[in-house]
Amino acid sequence: MRVTEKGATLAKTNKHLTFRLGNEEYGLDILKVQEIIGIMPITRIPRTPQFVRGVINLRGKVIPVVDLRAKFGMGAAEDTERTCVVVVQVTGKTGSTVMGTVVDEVSEVIDIAEDQIEATPEFGAEVDTDFVLGIGKINDRVVMVLDIDRVLTANEISAIKRVATQAGGDEKKEGE
Repeated sequence: MRVTEKGATLAKTNKHLTFRLGNEEYGLDILKVQEIIGIMPITRIPRTPQFVRGVINLRGKVIPVVDLRAKFGMGAAEDTERTCVVVVQVTGKTGSTVMGTVVDEVSEVIDIAEDQIEATPEFGAEVDTDFVLGIGKINDRVVMVLDIDRVLTANEISAIKRVATQAGGDEKKEGE
């Protein structure tokens, strides 16, 4: 495992789940992924940020769902039969949270060796790329390797936890 210039560590494994948002391919550490489910009805919660799609009931547990297209400022797209929710474990200053991330399509699990990952280019102070660990080069493909723990800010994660707790009502107990 190596440390990037931004202070974040690359994956504990070289295995990454790759997925698509539009024409772009992204990867995240497979150890962060709990499961992948097809798109299902998502209950919208009023007064949440635009990138929060809402919540789902996953086997009796209320899970907040984030739309990565909206979070990354990409144009909206209709859900298709390939649209998935990748359920991930996000760790931040306030502990860990299970949440869903809507992606256009899950591609595959691939090995990305450390020497195949280049540092994220600097785009100036106005562009926040702290959540991108690096750019993976695999044959003729370019994969943006994400640090899923940094895609959302600590405040956004706290707000999402509150949404899930409120939506879950009495079903969700502290510590679950």
